[in-house]
Amino acid sequence: MILTDLPAGFHDDPWPHYAALRESGAVRQPDGSVLVGRHADLTVIYKDTATFRSDKREVFAPKYGDGPLFRHHTTSLVFNDPPLHTRVRRVLTGALTPRALEGLRPRLEALVDGLLDRFEGGDAIEGFAAAIPVEVIGDLLDVPRDERGPLRAWSLAILGALEPALTAEQLRAGEEAVLDFEAYLRQLVARRRAAPGDPDTDVLTRLIEGGDLSEAELLHNCIFILNAGHETTTNLIGNALWLLDRDRAARAHPVAALIEETLRLESPNQFGNRQTTAPVMLHGIELPIGTDVHLCIGAANRDAAVFVDPDRIAPDPGPPRHLAFAAGPHVCVGLTLARMEGRIAVERFIARHPGYRVTDCRRSSRIRFRGFDTLSVALG
Repeated sequence: MILTDLPAGFHDDPWPHYAALRESGAVRQPDGSVLVGRHADLTVIYKDTATFRSDKREVFAPKYGDGPLFRHHTTSLVFNDPPLHTRVRRVLTGALTPRALEGLRPRLEALVDGLLDRFEGGDAIEGFAAAIPVEVIGDLLDVPRDERGPLRAWSLAILGALEPALTAEQLRAGEEAVLDFEAYLRQLVARRRAAPGDPDTDVLTRLIEGGDLSEAELLHNCIFILNAGHETTTNLIGNALWLLDRDRAARAHPVAALIEETLRLESPNQFGNRQTTAPVMLHGIELPIGTDVHLCIGAANRDAAVFVDPDRIAPDPGPPRHLAFAAGPHVCVGLTLARMEGRIAVERFIARHPGYRVTDCRRSSRIRFRGFDTLSVALG
């Protein structure tokens, strides 16, 4: 399996290719990087931060040059190691505790109910799933509602530029989105400095007052918060509705279990990345210092060595073992929020429209993020 030369039909059905990846253990890529997909390997790599680092400066420099995308991705939480990762994560963790997030629940439930009041069928991505995380993250950062219009497009453009095979158009769109987002956030931060919000509920105020961050670190981690919470949660909700159309009997399971199985079977984020800091031997392949390692989350989450019935909805009675939120020190800081959004959205959708059916869909053509561009639904 070569990431820059995917076979026809891959986006619709990557699972045979992921199975072959698990069987081989690791696959060398033409650029010298290595692709891995076994659950055990990803778990070790995520937790061994001494041997596998998250810092992407060496990887992103040739990909993006010295431009806005390089500036963003090398400053945000996800592609950094301590001390930056530690400083930013500490602030976000304090703002995204389960107790703090419960304060969002009434607004989230009202948002979902309002969307369902207006949804009469048609595209459930545009008309439902995509509208939820943008509003939730907007509330977390206390972005005025009449200023949230461009947020989704900026996020999609920036994340689109993370694809393994980057087109000139993706690069241009991603760079423009970073510049536009930075410009907006500078004036939003200036307003918030002049009139701070409540740091217990306003993540932007919390970052300003308690993060010990430079201006660039502040701006780019605000961009990261939107990006990390937007497309992945949109995909989670859309993927769940699609899965539960294909297996309608599974709707009898508790919604919390269905969300975990969606995260496992149709992981919204399909790939992670690390870089070696020491020589490593992995499944007979030598990885010198500085080797890029692609972690195939989608393959690991269907590993028969871990999951009894890996290719169908089969809720695990124990704690979740999937790697949709990664693992180790870089486990997703927003996982509790994502689960809450997914559970409330899917539970209320099914309660309102128990007989819904998917009539048509178009998958996203990106490899890193798995979801739908459109998901046409008939209500029932």
